[in-house]
Amino acid sequence: MSVNRQNYLLTPKGAGMAQLFFRYGAMASGKSIEILKVAHNYEVQQRKVLLLTSALDDRTEVGEIASRIGLTRPAQAISDQDDLFALIQNESDIAAVLIDEAQFMTKDQVMQLTRVVDEINIPVLTFGLKNDAFNNLFPGSEALLIYADKIEEMKTLCSFCGHKATMNLRLTDGQPVYEGAQVQIGGDDSYLPVCRQHYNHPDLDALARRVKTSGFDKNENELTI
Repeated sequence: MSVNRQNYLLTPKGAGMAQLFFRYGAMASGKSIEILKVAHNYEVQQRKVLLLTSALDDRTEVGEIASRIGLTRPAQAISDQDDLFALIQNESDIAAVLIDEAQFMTKDQVMQLTRVVDEINIPVLTFGLKNDAFNNLFPGSEALLIYADKIEEMKTLCSFCGHKATMNLRLTDGQPVYEGAQVQIGGDDSYLPVCRQHYNHPDLDALARRVKTSGFDKNENELTI
């Protein structure tokens, strides 16, 4: 990937005002692989990045960013009790902060990130889901949609029809679920990226065939497709 493909990449610290970025997408839209690519682009230029991810995400290991193509990388796990401004301020020579699973942050933490950008002049790049399996905004995503300087959608395809997926269909034992806890990681639950039509009217026959032929990948916590 060209280091100039996205205008947030490799912006020299001190060369201008830093910005807060939010890149969101449905499940399987490539968010984790993108954050690893961005980190690589900084580091080949000998520029240090701070990688953060939610302590809630234990699909592989807590404190690890893992892509579906098998790339993994350690990251500092954060909880909703962490002061992100203080955490980042205590680091030295940081060129950028990269945050995976940003939807799990609190509004206060997003406001702390705005201080990092505005007061320390360090760019912050966040990646995550926008809406949960019941089409409510996650707290962190809602705050980022309000306060981020730049917002970009990462696109992926509906698992049933190939149109753009904008929603996440939760499955339990291969059946759609439309109520429950907002955050549910691990166990037998799984998720599919879907369009609005197939969120409301999933193709149950196609779903049954997928479950029968592919099964559930419990490491990824979603249906293997």
